[in-house]
Amino acid sequence: MSLLRIASRSLLQTVKFQTTLPTISISLRHKSESTDLKEVLADIIPKHIEDVKGFRKEYGTKVVGEVTVDMMYGGMRGIKGLVCETSHLDPELGIEFRGYTIPQCQELLPKAPGGEEPLPEGLFWLLCTGEIPTEAQVKAVSKDWANRAHLPSHVVTMLNNFPSSLHPMSQFSAAITALNSESKFAKAYGDKAHKSMYWQYAYEDAMDLIAKLPTIAATIYRNLYREGTSIGAIDTDKDWSHNFTSMLGYEDPMFTEVMRLYLTIHSDHEGGNVSAHTCHLVGSALSDPYLSFAAGMNGLAGPLHGLANQEVLLWLEDLQKEIGDDVSDEFLRDFIWNTLKSGQVVPGYGHAVLRQTDPRYLVQREFCLKHLPEDKLFRLVSQLFKMVPDILIEQGKAKNPWPNVDAHSGVLLTHYGMHEMNYYTVLFGVSRALGCMSSYIWSRAMGLPIERPKSLTTIGLQELVGAKK
Repeated sequence: MSLLRIASRSLLQTVKFQTTLPTISISLRHKSESTDLKEVLADIIPKHIEDVKGFRKEYGTKVVGEVTVDMMYGGMRGIKGLVCETSHLDPELGIEFRGYTIPQCQELLPKAPGGEEPLPEGLFWLLCTGEIPTEAQVKAVSKDWANRAHLPSHVVTMLNNFPSSLHPMSQFSAAITALNSESKFAKAYGDKAHKSMYWQYAYEDAMDLIAKLPTIAATIYRNLYREGTSIGAIDTDKDWSHNFTSMLGYEDPMFTEVMRLYLTIHSDHEGGNVSAHTCHLVGSALSDPYLSFAAGMNGLAGPLHGLANQEVLLWLEDLQKEIGDDVSDEFLRDFIWNTLKSGQVVPGYGHAVLRQTDPRYLVQREFCLKHLPEDKLFRLVSQLFKMVPDILIEQGKAKNPWPNVDAHSGVLLTHYGMHEMNYYTVLFGVSRALGCMSSYIWSRAMGLPIERPKSLTTIGLQELVGAKK
């Protein structure tokens, strides 16, 4: 473990009871000066492949874990069975992007001039290369994405002809699938390109896809909620988030800051979550990045994954209607207990892996404390943060009684005027492309095979473990 990660682990040990994240000052040397991300990857990839070959040759037969019957019936939770180069979810520290925690990314990644939040372009560079980018490198990615952001006419026509009754995520996924017509990877595969070159075509598709997602998302938003008004032109001098908020029709610079924060912290969550795993699985069949990511978005649309932030906000608004804006701790405690006793859960609390407060929650809380401390929904969220963990601990059922990212994100979007909750998962999808696509590039670079775990029937499993019939 690096000294940086050891320091981070020590620094965040108390995050469970903290209400703000610590700041970290670290000076790092940038390893690559080129502003061409593809060129940097071309230098990094062969070295990593050789490292992996050597590792597998020496340790390829090493056992890394065990699988229990409960794991197999419990959604494979806890089974060590995937390789994800881009991020790691630590139960105590939360998400680490290439070994960097969220507080470190807040400190180290470049920001827009006069801005507060790291630019998602910088995080994508980090996810791809493992290196903290320079401002020049981030600007180059911003300009590259702006130049790739236009949509083919058939996708625009399709989006404009969808009925308003079609869910935004269905429109989003369908448009991404239709972009498959532009796939350089699919064309190269059809032309018998050598598999050592797959990653380069995957890179081109990934960059095109990420660049076009805000255009798709903004078109959907304008069609559904702004009477089909034009999204306007892409400004090649603006960053990815700024262009996105402009296309959506939001001119408040603070909303752009919120979007930079949102798109960064929702980008990647290691390889086992539904959207990332689905994208990886479909990509392992050598489906192109568009088809693979569209499949991941269909998983993200599920209420147990990407729709969770919407459910939290609905619950908060129902709570607010029932008990009002200002309520005593005692009254709120009774309300929470009644919710639990009725068989319901407190949405936004608990996580399959985390055993501490989600740092993504805390970084949003810091933003709210600084910019909207008197917002009524934020004050309610803060009150719940103070009370719910202790109640869940007392109840004794929750393995992780701490809030996750979904407990907070809807509050920020609502405060700055985006009240269309059905649309929130589309924002999540735009962000998740950063993680899914950086992983897709690396999967093709490493030549990872088609994913095909062995399955058993219950009878076969009983026979395997020697159970009595």
